[in-house]
Amino acid sequence: MDESSSAVVLRPPVDVMRPRPADEIPGQHGVAGGLQYSLKLDGFRALAFVLDGGRAVLQSRSRRDLSREFPEISAYLSEHLPPGLVLDGELCAYREGRLSFTDLLRSHSDRVRLGVPVSYIAFDVLAVPGQDIRALPLRERWELLGAALQDAGPPLQRVLATQDEETAREWFRDLRAVGVEGIVAKALNSPYRAGGTWSWRKIRHSDTADGLLIGVFGPAERPQSLLVLLPDERTVKTSPRLPATQSRQVGELVRGRLGELTDDVDHGPVRMLDQPLPVELRQAAGRHETARFVRVRSEG
Repeated sequence: MDESSSAVVLRPPVDVMRPRPADEIPGQHGVAGGLQYSLKLDGFRALAFVLDGGRAVLQSRSRRDLSREFPEISAYLSEHLPPGLVLDGELCAYREGRLSFTDLLRSHSDRVRLGVPVSYIAFDVLAVPGQDIRALPLRERWELLGAALQDAGPPLQRVLATQDEETAREWFRDLRAVGVEGIVAKALNSPYRAGGTWSWRKIRHSDTADGLLIGVFGPAERPQSLLVLLPDERTVKTSPRLPATQSRQVGELVRGRLGELTDDVDHGPVRMLDQPLPVELRQAAGRHETARFVRVRSEG
């Protein structure tokens, strides 16, 4: 067995640890061992694996391979990180000084043409060469992440984080203008365990809402807009029309889940899903009817 093979102890696919939503930033005093507060960025959640021979793989939360869509990130990881390292983080696009989730939905060629840079912002490490470290507490994993990235530069960096509660509240208030969604509060003694957990809590700004995707409008393979059920039991048709990349991604996710075309009394012809999918919406304040589709939560 060659040296790189023995260093790789964790391979894709791997399920991610997911924070539970909370209404308020929790205080340090309420959690044994304390909390780390980090920025919740508006991007694509992705695990980054450096495999045998230095080959890098970017895996989405839903286990999709994102490597071909973000080749510059994959190439940087391959060239600068050792085989066996596994990171958790966000792929983030930037435009005019702020995070731009919409630009992540563009094709790679479109981002290159428009000059939109993409970065990988790491917030956790699951494995180092030769060792799966998911059982270690976040406090220790954070230190190992810093050591692993000490020689890294753009487009790879560690997320901004603090243990100071007041600083976290200032970030929540002041960084919204640059596209920061909110704050993630994580128990410093928490191991990395797949699935949802109250050890990690996400606090998002109020104009971002969750819903359930229950139907699609337009061609089944390339929907034009979506029918979403809101928490207050109202339904909304998303607008504006889905961009091409977003339409393709939704079409792939709903394939095999759709019924026959029916007529909704409020929204017109629609194909309903046999099982709803959790989605994220961004809406104008107080105007659910103009909610814009952001993403299917399984892709987050």
